[in-house]
Amino acid sequence: MLKKGSKLYSILTGTCPKCQNESMYLEKNPFQLTKILKIKENCSHCGLRYQIEPSFFYGAMYVSYGLNVALGIAAFIVSFIFFKTNLKIAFAAIIITLVVTFPFVLRWSRNIYINMFISYDPNAATKKN
Repeated sequence: MLKKGSKLYSILTGTCPKCQNESMYLEKNPFQLTKILKIKENCSHCGLRYQIEPSFFYGAMYVSYGLNVALGIAAFIVSFIFFKTNLKIAFAAIIITLVVTFPFVLRWSRNIYINMFISYDPNAATKKN
């Protein structure tokens, strides 16, 4: 399921969607908040240009919105339904969940967005520039 060549591998690891041999990000640690969105210009392995067009990753905010809604609903269900908390605590659980997962959602949304447009190429994965 999570092996090289799958979209899920590229999305969760933040690797180049074309060759999946290196990270797209300058800083691998998502909690380095000053560098969280710093992306390399090109993949040094296959040469893929990550910024496909100017402002390409603005579309990722729609993906981010969807991820945040899904996480918020999941946090509410777990808190309110399974743990039988009151509404105030359930909404606090939503806020805490969204704050804690913020760095991951930022990167995952970009990873999902670029993987919507670029597919894995086994030939790019084997050649070296």
